Amino acid sequence: MKRIKTILLILALITMCIGCDELPDPAGVRGLGVVPVVSDPNPGIFINGDEDSFISFQVDYLPGARADKTEVVVSHGSNLERVKIEELTTFPASVSYTLGEVLDVIGAPLSDVEAGDIIYVEVVTTLDGVTTRSNAALAVPVVCNYDPVLASGTYHAVSATWQVDGAVTITIDPDDQYKVFVKGLAELDGLTEDLGPLAMYINPATLRVTAERTSLASDAWGLNNFSYEGSGSFNSCDGKYTMVFTISVDEGSWGAYSFTLTR
Repeated sequence: MKRIKTILLILALITMCIGCDELPDPAGVRGLGVVPVVSDPNPGIFINGDEDSFISFQVDYLPGARADKTEVVVSHGSNLERVKIEELTTFPASVSYTLGEVLDVIGAPLSDVEAGDIIYVEVVTTLDGVTTRSNAALAVPVVCNYDPVLASGTYHAVSATWQVDGAVTITIDPDDQYKVFVKGLAELDGLTEDLGPLAMYINPATLRVTAERTSLASDAWGLNNFSYEGSGSFNSCDGKYTMVFTISVDEGSWGAYSFTLTR
């Protein structure tokens, strides 16, 4: 394992030094339609069973751009029959919808929505009689209420690409229920984990997870400061973390690898 991972590091460093020519976009020219600017939603999730849970975002146009009509439409899951929930007339427009409001427009009872479902929210523009359903769209997940107990404990960490499989421990920061500490990642590679643990932050508005670069082991096969950093998502229903970690040492990086951390 030591030899393989050292070779991988050397190959990664060589790849970083090789330039490549920019290729033309095979899809051709993009963005010809009137596309509004839609901010990232905050909050950006609906809570399963909670009609009052809501999403909030802003819609605006670039200077000099405007459509004759700007509408927000919604749909649920695989049923892509889009229904108008609001027409926007002034910009920038601050938009906020509860799960109950969306379901009323769609005509679906709360019982039809389950954790894991997706509510699609799209901004549709009309200019000179031509309607464009652009990439200004949001896929809003329906999630379970966050429970810090479900976000911690003994976890099974697996990465098929980094080729590790074993147990790690996740604990909650006593001062912040959305901050967790992961211990044992370096030990999956047989290293002495004398540094760390890896701190990860769960965004309560989106359940996205971020981890800043943290040294976990001072020595890794003769290299210095074996470190993890990355991002991903947290499943508030089963406690699963789906992450992409960049693994590095002071001398360079092996690249990014997919991990799942399962209770």
